[in-house]
This record gives sequence, C-alpha cells and structure tokens, in this order.
Amino acid sequence: MDKELEKKLKALSQISFAITSQRYTEDILKLIVTLTAEAMGFKICSLMFLDPKKGELSIKATQSVSGRYLKKPPIKPGEGVAGKVVKENKPYISSDVRNDPLYINREVAKAEGLCSLLSLPLSVKGSVIGVLNFYTSEKHEFTSSEINILESIANQAAIVIDNWRLMLETEVMKEELQTRKRVEKAKGILMKEEGLTEDAAYNLMRKYSMKTRKQMKEIAESIIVSYEVKDRRQKTEDK
Repeated sequence: MDKELEKKLKALSQISFAITSQRYTEDILKLIVTLTAEAMGFKICSLMFLDPKKGELSIKATQSVSGRYLKKPPIKPGEGVAGKVVKENKPYISSDVRNDPLYINREVAKAEGLCSLLSLPLSVKGSVIGVLNFYTSEKHEFTSSEINILESIANQAAIVIDNWRLMLETEVMKEELQTRKRVEKAKGILMKEEGLTEDAAYNLMRKYSMKTRKQMKEIAESIIVSYEVKDRRQKTEDK
C-alpha cells in the first residue's frame, strides 16, 4: 500500500476511535482537525460551527495557533466561502483564496501563506450544522480520493457535533423539568399556607422573581426551604 494513503487511512482510523472514546467534545474536534492536517499535509484545518441562535459561523476547532486566523470574525450563512457552503450545502474549492473574490479574509490568507481551500459542509439529516475547511500553503488540486477521505472525516465530525447538541438539549430539558417540579411544589405550599389560588400563587412568585431579578427556580427553592425549616421546627415543638 502507498505510504501516503496508509498514513491517511491511519488518521481516519484514529479519528473513528476518538469518536467512540470518552473524550470531551472539544477534545475530539481538536483531535480531528489536528490529525487531518498532519496526515494530509494541510497548512490549516479548521472546523466552523453554526450557532442556530445567533445565526453565525465561528471557529470551533483548529490546529492553527495563529492569532490572525483565530481572530477572524464570525460570518453569516451566505457570506463568503463558508457561508456559501452552509447556504447551499455543497462543497466549495478555491484554487487560491488570496485572489478569490468570494473569500472574505484575503488579507489574513496572504499574511498566513494560505493558498488552496476545500470547504465541506457538516450535514446531519440534510441540515447543515457547520463547515470543515482545509487549506494548503501552495496551489493544490484536490483529488477525488482526497475529497472522499475528507468527506468521511466531515461526516464523522458532524456526528460528534450533533451528539453534543443532543446532549445539551437533553440537559436543558432535564433542567426545565426540574424547575417546573420545584415551581409546582412551591406553588402548592403558597396555596396551602397563604390560602391563595393557583394563579395567585404563581403570579406572586413571578412578581417576586422580577423584583429581585432571580430565576423562578431560585424563588421556588427559597419557598420550599423556608417551609421545610418551619415544618421541622413545628414538629420539634410538638414533641
């Protein structure tokens, strides 16, 4: 087997292993871009994540330590090369980003010695969640075999990010459920102790939350703790 191909396949195998390990998401993404850059001989490999709330693409992982490259501002879908890739969900190849009018940061590219670029969408179920960029320091024609390997890496990176997003959503849902349970318990305490209706109890908590600028969960927690302390004291006195 060709040594270069063997090196590339080995990197792909290491990336696959990293994804199934117990590493943190940031570590896995860093490993993906680092191994890819080393195995393929790229100047810079970077992964950009699309924040659905902000509607912006920003660098999530790269092996580059260049301050100029790392400080590139976020871009919107449709803007520049990465934005075009996200909007159209199609790869983009630039033979020389320094002279590519679509590439926004041409001055950074010149300063960093970047030349050819392959930008691949990170897609999950047809939805683009980011972009994986591969830069070379000299003019380079990306072969079909290279693109196939890099698309495989992009697919694996997309899986990592999607799993991370699902995990965050699950944690948020758990937190919201826990908050609802505590608010319901606190509301029941106010209804029992103060003789309030359900709506009145909730509105009282909401007003206090706005007044003190504390979250409803904090308000509920303080009500529950106060009641429990009062209840224990009463039981002690009854003995």
